[in-house]
Amino acid sequence: MAEITAATVKELRERSGAGMMDCKKALNETHGDIEAAVDWLRTKGLAAAAKKSSRTAAEGLVGVAVAGTKGAAVEVNSETDFVAKNERFQDFVRSVTAIALESGVADAGALANQAHPSGGSVQDVLTNNIATIGENQSLRRVAQVSVSKGLIVDYVHNAAAPGLGKIGVLVALESEAPADVLQPLGKQIAMHIAAAFPLALKADDIDADLIERERAIAAEKAAESGKPAEIVAKMVDGAIAKFAKENALLSQLFVMDNKTPVADVVAKAGKDAGAAIALTGYVRFQLGEGIEKEESDFAAEVAAAVGAA
Repeated sequence: MAEITAATVKELRERSGAGMMDCKKALNETHGDIEAAVDWLRTKGLAAAAKKSSRTAAEGLVGVAVAGTKGAAVEVNSETDFVAKNERFQDFVRSVTAIALESGVADAGALANQAHPSGGSVQDVLTNNIATIGENQSLRRVAQVSVSKGLIVDYVHNAAAPGLGKIGVLVALESEAPADVLQPLGKQIAMHIAAAFPLALKADDIDADLIERERAIAAEKAAESGKPAEIVAKMVDGAIAKFAKENALLSQLFVMDNKTPVADVVAKAGKDAGAAIALTGYVRFQLGEGIEKEESDFAAEVAAAVGAA
């Protein structure tokens, strides 16, 4: 059995939103397996379904840049928020985002090998920055989006500087409608994406492994109802349909009115403009997604709870 440490309990609490003692019990039940513990908590109704963490567990910046029908997003991490406010660091993220946009590469390793205007490669400049600033930094990821006609619209939430912040969004609108129609529509959709955190553009695009995991959780919950097998099967199908609808961008309710599906908002905008508009893709980068950093005070609190149990 894996050792259940204060750090493990802390991580499970942050991911699930459950109480410390419930997290410890879940880890005991699942022999220290965090993924299994998350599912255990959810089957017991102790964690929110499909909880999406809003914690930014690493520092740094997300950069976005657009040029008409194409856009790029980049995430560069640092150890502290202090470095993220450093002008040298911001200039680096801004320049790397521009290089990503121009080159069209969608792989962090390939981007690191691109030439940098200041001389050498992107990686060379990053290495020099680490030595100069005195803090580790990393080029974590890059994504591209484009349309054949129409507009790519960018949006940064919690902007630290133009095009730089903690959440960066790109929206791809395929259309012959003019930019003065597409730009405000794209910005509203980008703000929705920043807030609603869709998992995919369409329900069919949601990761199959994630769907199966949700199905297993729904099946265990439904089985506890004691209803006949055919009713349980319908309950599971209904739960999965609801999950997909709530997590696919086009079927999510638009945050601006909380009643109209995003697909209908786009369709109406196209009708009003006299030119069809298609939302064909998006990118959402949130700083530090999937990266954990220690918080010593809270870890001490958890350690005390674990020791007392």
